[in-house]
Amino acid sequence: MKKAFWTASAAALALAGCSAIPAEVETTPVAVAEVSEDARVADLLSRMSLERKVAQLIQPQINSFTPEDMRRYRFGSYLNGGNGGPYGDEFAPASEWLRYADEMYLASVQPQENGEPIIPTIWGTDAVHGHTNVVQATIFPHNIGLGATRDADLLRRIGHATAVEIEVTGIDWNFSPTVAVARDDRWGRTYESYSEDPKIVAPLGAALVEGLQGAKGDPDRLGAGHVIATAKHFFGDGGTDQGVDQGEVNGDIEDLKALHAYPYPATIDAGVETIMASFNSVNGRKMHGNEALLTDFLRGELGFDGLVVGDWNGHGQVKGCTNTDCPQSLLAGLDIYMVPDDWKGLLETLVAQVEDGTIPMARLDEAVGRVLRMKMRAGLLDEFVKPSDRPNAGNYALLGSAEHRAIAREAVAKSQVILTNNGVLPLKEGANVLVAGSAADSIAQASGGWTLTWQGGGDLTNANFPGATSIWSGLESAVEASGGSATLSQDGSYTAKPDVAVVVFGEEPYAEFAGDRKHLGFPDTEGLELLRKFKAEGVPTVAVFLSGRPMWMNRELNIADAFVASWLPGGEGAGIADVLTGAMPATGKLGFSWPATCDFGPLNGPDGALFTVGYGRTLADTSALPTLDETCAPLEQGAAKDWYVSGRLADGVLANTATGKLDNLRGSAGGITARGIDRTAQEDARELTFSAGSILELVQGDGDDGYGYRIVYEVENRPLAPFYVKVGSGEPLDITQQLSVAAGKGYREMIITSACATDLGPTLALGSEGDFTINIGSIVREEFAEGTDCSF
Repeated sequence: MKKAFWTASAAALALAGCSAIPAEVETTPVAVAEVSEDARVADLLSRMSLERKVAQLIQPQINSFTPEDMRRYRFGSYLNGGNGGPYGDEFAPASEWLRYADEMYLASVQPQENGEPIIPTIWGTDAVHGHTNVVQATIFPHNIGLGATRDADLLRRIGHATAVEIEVTGIDWNFSPTVAVARDDRWGRTYESYSEDPKIVAPLGAALVEGLQGAKGDPDRLGAGHVIATAKHFFGDGGTDQGVDQGEVNGDIEDLKALHAYPYPATIDAGVETIMASFNSVNGRKMHGNEALLTDFLRGELGFDGLVVGDWNGHGQVKGCTNTDCPQSLLAGLDIYMVPDDWKGLLETLVAQVEDGTIPMARLDEAVGRVLRMKMRAGLLDEFVKPSDRPNAGNYALLGSAEHRAIAREAVAKSQVILTNNGVLPLKEGANVLVAGSAADSIAQASGGWTLTWQGGGDLTNANFPGATSIWSGLESAVEASGGSATLSQDGSYTAKPDVAVVVFGEEPYAEFAGDRKHLGFPDTEGLELLRKFKAEGVPTVAVFLSGRPMWMNRELNIADAFVASWLPGGEGAGIADVLTGAMPATGKLGFSWPATCDFGPLNGPDGALFTVGYGRTLADTSALPTLDETCAPLEQGAAKDWYVSGRLADGVLANTATGKLDNLRGSAGGITARGIDRTAQEDARELTFSAGSILELVQGDGDDGYGYRIVYEVENRPLAPFYVKVGSGEPLDITQQLSVAAGKGYREMIITSACATDLGPTLALGSEGDFTINIGSIVREEFAEGTDCSF
């Protein structure tokens, strides 16, 4: 039933701390069949003040504003970030999410003194593999695993189940699906992509849209059991140089469109209501300010008539913009600014810019009209009903229901890709199975990032996932059901020799930015050491590898009797047991090329691939792999030359003054202040505060001049003036844009090699043309493999 025809008693809408929807607010359906969509939008716009129009384009996060702010400003929408939860509690029960939705909704529909029309707010969330910001929700595999299924019908069912669980908490809008075409697996968001092949991505993304919103022509589209979907991130997010998150995408524009924009027509044909602009640049221009692509291409060539929403302060990265001042984005075609914390300053600036003509009223009305049209299509303007009185709201039994978990279990089984198997699989009935590895009984590690918290993992334990099943638990049940026995031993120890050992290991959870890598070598040797231990003891092994991307695993592949790429399967570990025991067939196929080497460059297609897209064994395929090369230079490099020893950084000498030595990078001189700060230990890092025109030169007294530099750094706020790094006698490198991308994302690495520095001498200078603060964790002189690119 369409949301437009919900019924509710206005008298029943009272909420503690909020008023009920007043009687003077119309709550009966409008005869929409008699009035065109355009006419309804025009009528609403004609009765809205300038400030109320601008507020429809402002999307703050729940941690930075209050219901009182909502009542005062009437934001068109709001969101919760990956680490955000209602009332400051990211682990709040579902009932609190629903209570918060009611509170904000009711604040948005209070009568206004000037009699303006009431426009209810809507709540957006990143439910990227289930409604996984909320405790107890079903955790589906991440997209990289779903891409291995090639099953569009499964994606529709996952979308519908996710939409239902979102409705349980009163939320209206999902920032999903991600339809990125990931082309460099060093990118930390690779697992959000279905495949490196856009022809695999497109139908799966479209199917998820249909599952979330309902199919076009369906009378229940955007009604009960459905929410607003978002295709993201438009476009090129998966094609950045070196896989750097929010970085540069370069190349012939038509070639880039053919590759990275390929999935969008399918999602548009599926009726996606919103598209999210990407952080990255295309040929030097940030997408949040790219009129040629956001307007001319997306709306003109592709025919999209919906709403374009920004990403987290993405407008602030546009040249000449800040988080509170960016008319360029609206003029380029953005409709909603996602401005988590600086909402008030941006709202005031936009109002002033419309008043002074910087932003034409026609463009403002166009953007606001798109917001109104989206709400209208969802039935939210036809009748005012608080979230808790809508279909599925408050039915907490639907959150992580048996039906939804069964879909997730099916998805896990269909996503498993067997890379090699000498006959140890399927596990024999009655076998004595040892399950080893620290990841075996960790739902958090199996789920990856965007699970309860932004980065996932951390201090999360299985207790945070009621109703979910770890890989160990799934194996234990399946093995015992077959008449065998199962033992969990994380370190691989045992008293009675097992018939087979299943070793579960892989990447620790991460999300965007923090997940970027410099190469595809897997440095954690826990799994490798366990496999070697069992090999020496004559115990057959099955390697179950958890990862958000294909990685160089030659050592493990050489020694394991079977190797399964399990991706990030989520909360239904029994799906893995279904394949390992043969209860379900092995049907998963690679959506990404699997690397033969751990080289630094991107890998797409057969050249350099150990396994190509489409590879995946059945349980009957027991053919042997040839012995693989185990050489990986990035994992075997010798000791580096380090400026950071025992909690000390090198002495600093200011290049623009004859004196002013900063003793062990402490003190003030030459317009720079350096002080000790805590990173992982007491004052083991330095905060460097630059004033305009100041330069800091760090001198390394020894070491090979051919060595490059590895700098661990953190930027809390983007530079507002150019910032440079200079190595040896080379020309300064302007890294302002790279530091802007890094702002607010924690510590990351800067790599400087001969690829961008003409001289790698023993001096490193940092200079700023404006006031700026950067934190330095460590500076290492290191010998990099030939051809290593610079990255920031």
